[in-house]
Amino acid sequence: MYGKPINQSVTQLKFQRRKRSVAEECAGRKKLGGLRVLNSYWLNEDSTYKYFEVILVDTAHNAIRNDPKINWLYYHVHKHMELCGLTYAGKKYIGLHGNGHSHHKARPSGMATWKRNNTLSLRHYR
Repeated sequence: MYGKPINQSVTQLKFQRRKRSVAEECAGRKKLGGLRVLNSYWLNEDSTYKYFEVILVDTAHNAIRNDPKINWLYYHVHKHMELCGLTYAGKKYIGLHGNGHSHHKARPSGMATWKRNNTLSLRHYR
């Protein structure tokens, strides 16, 4: 880098995730780590903040374990879905809500599509 300090930094980088996804992460990781995040929804907003209500489930409760509609959340593979982008808000910011021919580059992920398109694949081993 040359010149004055104004030219010596990385500029115009924006945070790419939505506030709803960040709220789910804060609730699932920092506040109540023993509960599972199921979903969230917009509650209110003012000039400074947006408020989201996050639905948390205690999988150790007998009512949850005995309910066939929700007991899938008990299994360990669903731990911290909000950190992996597997809730509704997480999938939305990755771009996985569309379907059809205009969204075929989004699955399974943008990086996987890039790698598939930029890897030389020959018909047999040489």
